[in-house]
Amino acid sequence: MRDLFRDSLSVKGAARALYSAAYFLSPRMSTYNTLLRMPELSLRWIPVWRRNLLVWRKLAIASVLGNIADPLLYMLALGYGIGAFIPEIGGMKYIAFIGTGMVCQSAMFTASFEGMYSAFSRMHVQRTWDAIINAPLSLDDVLFAEWIWAASKSVISVLAILGVIMALGFGHSWLAVWVLPLGFLTGLTFGAFGLLMTAMAPSYDFFTYFFTLVLTPMLLLSGIFFPVEQMPATLRVVAACLPLSHAIDIARPLLDGKIPNDIPLHIAVLFAYAVAAYYAALVLTRRRLLR
Repeated sequence: MRDLFRDSLSVKGAARALYSAAYFLSPRMSTYNTLLRMPELSLRWIPVWRRNLLVWRKLAIASVLGNIADPLLYMLALGYGIGAFIPEIGGMKYIAFIGTGMVCQSAMFTASFEGMYSAFSRMHVQRTWDAIINAPLSLDDVLFAEWIWAASKSVISVLAILGVIMALGFGHSWLAVWVLPLGFLTGLTFGAFGLLMTAMAPSYDFFTYFFTLVLTPMLLLSGIFFPVEQMPATLRVVAACLPLSHAIDIARPLLDGKIPNDIPLHIAVLFAYAVAAYYAALVLTRRRLLR
């Protein structure tokens, strides 16, 4: 009889403990479910995208010149400077070789800048996002609009660089048109990375880490300035994992009038990076703004 009473007490104690744990954990679990839920989107993201477009139009010329100045200087200075010592690389003149890499580099930097500095200004400094989500618009729609806008700006930048390349006498092939949707996909990838940095950034200075530790190594290791095949085996493995390498592996043959190899693989890698980085940015932005 005493054993039964002792067992009954232990069962009641365990049940009480489980109830207490559930009581304290339920708000936390609810918070996790809110943060980790899949994106809930509507067509209301379109006016947010259009708002960014209208603001950009006021400074369109300065913005485009700023986005293409750096890759254009690289292409002309290195293309004609080093190109005088290097006759051809892979059957291409060196200025054409570096120019095809600059197309993807331009998309990368344009989307990264937009996803970091511009988005951070609207989120933290100007408090534009706070004003927007007080309207019947969700944070998911706002962040999705920022993502698509970063990719859209990449297309504008790619179009400008492509025009320069054609003016120099290269890229005269109908296949070069496909570089524009590639620029959009590349913009999605790096725009998502930029938004991820924005979600974690306490100030503008935080973005220096991303430029120094991510974008600069990617710029040097992805085959913009020289073929990846010339690097040691270890660095070739690293380069194969970089999204910019996959973008260049598509863009370079297209601008040379050839159909790239392994197109599905390259697109899948870029898309996987883009979706994973966007989802991570969405979760961290929810945690930051919806507390």
